[in-house]
Amino acid sequence: MLQAQRAARLLSGLRPDLLISSDLQRARRTAEELATVTGLDVEHHEGLRETYAGSWQGLTNAEIRERHPEEFAAWTRGEPVRRGGGELATEVADRAVPVVLDAAGKLPENGTLVVVSHGGTIRTMLGRMLGLEPVLWECFGGLSNCCWSVLGRGARGWRLLEHNAGTLPQPVIGDDT
Repeated sequence: MLQAQRAARLLSGLRPDLLISSDLQRARRTAEELATVTGLDVEHHEGLRETYAGSWQGLTNAEIRERHPEEFAAWTRGEPVRRGGGELATEVADRAVPVVLDAAGKLPENGTLVVVSHGGTIRTMLGRMLGLEPVLWECFGGLSNCCWSVLGRGARGWRLLEHNAGTLPQPVIGDDT
């Protein structure tokens, strides 16, 4: 919980206008820390839940390799795989991105949205929103606990400004400024 409290103090400096979260317990608790600091209400959404990995859920990589070797090998090659009979990454993006875009559409001009979700879900959202092919979504490394990614609107769509950040973003002079 100390990580969430630290992240909340830092993210409150961005003066968020809207806060949305997965409805799963860990994300809810993290979002509540930011809500406490900012006074914002949290909107909880099922669409922001972590990827459902079917029979893989709760297993270590070694256990998955042992029990589902062909499926695991296909997944590591970047093939679309319903891990353990669960969701495809594209299906996760199909349910999560509309939640984020709907919330972003409610923001005031130059407003800030904070999305509290889970690493795999965030990876699919980033990939889809940045227009990358699904096979490239794994290029985003995992997120450490209570760290974040920052997207901004650029001249040609969404831009990734920071990933796996634990500090506030610094302005960068570039093509769109």
